[in-house]
Amino acid sequence: MKAEGEVRRAVRKLLASQPLAVLCSADGDQPYASLVAYAYSPDLKSLLFATGRFARKYENLRDNRKAALLVDTRTNRPVDFAEAAAVTAAGDVKEVSERGREAFLKRYLKRHPSLADFVRAPSTALFRLRVKDYVLVRTFQKVDTLVMQCC
Repeated sequence: MKAEGEVRRAVRKLLASQPLAVLCSADGDQPYASLVAYAYSPDLKSLLFATGRFARKYENLRDNRKAALLVDTRTNRPVDFAEAAAVTAAGDVKEVSERGREAFLKRYLKRHPSLADFVRAPSTALFRLRVKDYVLVRTFQKVDTLVMQCC
């Protein structure tokens, strides 16, 4: 599957190029978006992000595990309409348990060492988004989907 390999490489390149994502969660039927620092697994099946346990997004994710992360390359210039790319990773989130926390924390802190105090604080939750699929949009209209897991 050459096309799938090309899309996978494009998704990996885009994720590697940007440290922040827009987290999309829901408060009941009201959508909510917020910026988060994230890291990704080598197989692209998981994205990691942290949030305070008293944050609105924490409550949203506790109540509704469906979420998405949007990562893009925009520069806020007119050239973005032709050159910017964006990828949306959608799936289910779950707070990382104590048992698996160190391995995920190591990956997260490798990418964001300046956030060590924040992410290690007892008031901070580390979440894992198990990616169902990525939707990659390039050159404003070219859309590709990379399915990561069934169900």
